[in-house]
Amino acid sequence: MKKIIKLSGIIIALIALYIPNIQAQSTIDEQLLNEFRALRRTVEAVSNNYNQIIKRVDDLMWREMLGDIAHVDKVRLTGNPRTTVPDPNNRFATNPTQFASYVFIPKSVDPNKKYPLIVLTHSGLPGGFSTFYVHVAREFVAQEYIVVAAEFRGGGVGSNVYEAGLEVEDVLGSRDHMVNTYPIVDPNKVGIVGWSQGAMLAMMNILTYPDKYSCAFAGIPILDRETQFNGQSPVPVYASQSSQRNSQGSERRAPSTLAGALRKPLLIHTNANGDEVLVKEMALTIDALKRQNKSFEHKVLEDFPKGHSSNWIDDGNNTELRYAIHKFLEKHLNPPKPFKTHADLRKAAYRFY
Repeated sequence: MKKIIKLSGIIIALIALYIPNIQAQSTIDEQLLNEFRALRRTVEAVSNNYNQIIKRVDDLMWREMLGDIAHVDKVRLTGNPRTTVPDPNNRFATNPTQFASYVFIPKSVDPNKKYPLIVLTHSGLPGGFSTFYVHVAREFVAQEYIVVAAEFRGGGVGSNVYEAGLEVEDVLGSRDHMVNTYPIVDPNKVGIVGWSQGAMLAMMNILTYPDKYSCAFAGIPILDRETQFNGQSPVPVYASQSSQRNSQGSERRAPSTLAGALRKPLLIHTNANGDEVLVKEMALTIDALKRQNKSFEHKVLEDFPKGHSSNWIDDGNNTELRYAIHKFLEKHLNPPKPFKTHADLRKAAYRFY
């Protein structure tokens, strides 16, 4: 018994010695955790500042690269709230959310006349509108189109904003802003144009809000988000972006499900050897439009070497394709100064023949 009592005393003594060590270690761990959290906040702040600097530099580049022929502006607009369900922990949850839009007005416009509007939807999720599109924008401005490009939610402005899934509505909001604010915009001549994700948004807009647009062009569009999310695309670039978006309404954002709503002229280009979008994505929508006996134009590029970037990069081989796009838009929007030759397009975009 004495041995047991002695052993118990030793154990108690050891525990007494160890407990402060545990407490000390716990204190150290908590300090390290707090330091890690502070470091992470710092890294996030630096990353955010870096992204803002890059964005502001690119905004300045718009004036440098387009300012010779256009008035360049960036406006703040408000769109639908991220949620319509009140949140007792956030009284601002149902407030309208802000987003930016770029506005390009040809310097040659007569303020007493009206001009056609191009709604230009950028590609990429996440991504943003940038001078990647400067040559296309120059082509439109040279023909005296007014251009608006929404930095729609889903455009590289934070996951909480990305997951709002309100790209279609923001693009429409930029269109409505121009029609309601600028007397020189002709509300009866509004075209919507986009490539990749922007092409899908162009189609969703003209199918969902046909009375708002005169025509649409969709270049190499992502047309079936379910295919993207299920990893059936050869490069599932959207699979990791927002599963929440998929569960909340990928079908609502699939043009094939709205094919019966097409009432306005539509031109679609796609590439059979695209490296990010499967031809079967296009087939779903094309077949749906045909089943509904809809009139539309489409062109499948066979073995075209530019892959997903067909007809929207600066290679001279794309001049013919871009010229065809402009001629399609011209039929329905009648710009004041349409291109007459391929050389006109090249000079407008790149300042040289």
